[in-house]
Amino acid sequence: MSTQEVENVKQVKLDFDAECPSCSASIEFNPATGKLTCPYCGFESEIAAPEQEEEKVAQEMDFLKAEERGNFNWGVEKKTVICKACAAETIYDALQVADSCPYCGSNQVMEASAENTLAPNGVCAFEVTDKQAGEHFQKWIKGRWFTPKAAKINAKPDAFKGVYLPYWTFDSKTSSRYSARYGRHRTVTDKDGKTHTETDWYSTSGFYQEFIDDHLVSATTRYDRNMMRKIEPFNLLNNKAYKPQYVAGFLSERYSVGLQDGWNQAKNEIHDHLHAQITSKIRWENSADVVSNLCFSTNHDDITYKYLMLPIWLSSFRYKEKIYRFMVNGQTGRVGGNAPISPLRVTIAVILSLAVIALIWYFFMSE
Repeated sequence: MSTQEVENVKQVKLDFDAECPSCSASIEFNPATGKLTCPYCGFESEIAAPEQEEEKVAQEMDFLKAEERGNFNWGVEKKTVICKACAAETIYDALQVADSCPYCGSNQVMEASAENTLAPNGVCAFEVTDKQAGEHFQKWIKGRWFTPKAAKINAKPDAFKGVYLPYWTFDSKTSSRYSARYGRHRTVTDKDGKTHTETDWYSTSGFYQEFIDDHLVSATTRYDRNMMRKIEPFNLLNNKAYKPQYVAGFLSERYSVGLQDGWNQAKNEIHDHLHAQITSKIRWENSADVVSNLCFSTNHDDITYKYLMLPIWLSSFRYKEKIYRFMVNGQTGRVGGNAPISPLRVTIAVILSLAVIALIWYFFMSE
């Protein structure tokens, strides 16, 4: 970053004061009311709605011009905190106190020097409160039949912390030229009267177009992608243009997957999606039973992106020297995570299953 750019960032006027005007504590966004609330004195303040329609939701950004975007301002003074135990990095309001790491629970946290990154241009605000997240979590953990009772007791929902995790979304107009072989099955009877299936193969080629809207890519590498998918989908249409008020009082993780790497991942996933769509198209148009050797090349036009902060409640607990992490979707309450398994309960389930199978086999043989 050049000296001039540094000066520009320093001179940016902050448009939001995170300090409570009544008691000077750090004010927070309240998912239950949609207002800014002070957790100490109860002061409440409305978040002003934008006057311009285009300022109400996150706008699509031109992907090809992304490098020209030099504004890294979050809209309010921030500080980066790093955990000495697990190396997690989170971003706090300057007034917010970092008491423990939301990822591993360690209190070995310290401020790190600020690093400029792209600022988010949209946010899906929390709609589920921490209490509601705890209720969803309790229902989920109680339904895990194989989880030991002791683990369920240790998994306390009051340990939840609200975090905004970074995501990229991509739009693209795709145009694909393809070639493939498709087959139609037919039943043939041989001279001995036995039937078997033969396949007649044909070649085909064509053109396929599809508009990809808001393809979602996680911009953090901290979590297993399978776990992230457990709490999806998010209601991306219910996003708001980024305002620091919406993230006040919550942790915000900066992206570790950059815009270009995010697009590369999106292209691979879009390719898999298009493969399935083109296969279905060939089967439908040709009344085909099977499709093979599909090859296609795709052009992406008018690529746009959004950098969204999506709301997640995090919780973790330790059981037998292992940490288990859980997530709750801050919009829908959907829960995802891994739970410890009780070998005894698994053994009982296997025995019961074998008993049922043996009983069914006994009655079948009796008939």
